[in-house]
Amino acid sequence: MQVLRAVVSSGSVSAAATNLGYTPSAISQQLTALEKEAGTPLLEKVGRGLRPTPAGSLLAERAGKIAEVVSATEAELADIRAGRTGLLRVRFFHTAAVGLIPPAVARFRATHPEVQLDLRMQEAELFDDVVAGETDLSVIVVGDAVPQRRGVRLVHLADDPYRVVLPESHPVAGQDRVDLARLSGESWINSAVTSGDICSVLLREAYASAGFTPHVALETDGSYSAQGFVAAGIGVALLPSLGLDVVHPGVEIRPVVNPEPVRRLYAAVREPVADRPATTAFLACLRESASAVVRPGRS
Repeated sequence: MQVLRAVVSSGSVSAAATNLGYTPSAISQQLTALEKEAGTPLLEKVGRGLRPTPAGSLLAERAGKIAEVVSATEAELADIRAGRTGLLRVRFFHTAAVGLIPPAVARFRATHPEVQLDLRMQEAELFDDVVAGETDLSVIVVGDAVPQRRGVRLVHLADDPYRVVLPESHPVAGQDRVDLARLSGESWINSAVTSGDICSVLLREAYASAGFTPHVALETDGSYSAQGFVAAGIGVALLPSLGLDVVHPGVEIRPVVNPEPVRRLYAAVREPVADRPATTAFLACLRESASAVVRPGRS
């Protein structure tokens, strides 16, 4: 169709051949093939030149519009490859929404304003949604074994240590580090030892390593609400440092030892988008954000 457009614009096969860098014979062959597909003549002779039939005028006009669409599409694809535009679907859990995701999003938007971010907080199926192709990148917590699925790339972001949250008046609040076994007789807030997720397993193992089973006074979904109950003297809590970006004025935060529970944070990324500039740029922003609040991830 672009050959037909060139012939209509120039008025002859020879002129079109010169403009396109083809031989007149090659131009004629392509015109014959196009007329066969169209099922009707596309050009008619007028003196020494050619003019389009109504069908030829229609196809030549459409060829121009098609050329514009192709050119615009190529430009858009170039923008996507260069990370200048496109859509990146990102999912994350509650505590990641406190100190990790907001600064990462702010950095990313400052450098990639034309890339649309579809952001959503959820507590379940973060990894499964990447496997199913329903999201492009999820921030997840990984246990002892890193999950492996075809089509998903796992990128280590950071190690997130747990901290013990104590009332200001607690006897060990003045210590630099708190031995977990010394808290065996306490009531616990937000222990999450009755659920089956990775974090609850991690905490159960920590309590077992310290030689006790915790008395759970209350389980709550939010880290700040847990701090509120601790401040009121209802109990103590083990909370990930990522969830302690905002600290309640009535509590003390201390590292815990023997053992120190640590959860590993990963980004699960769909392989088809993993190497796109926008994705790699967002991962860099996540790492920079993580380094400010938790231990930097190690390869």
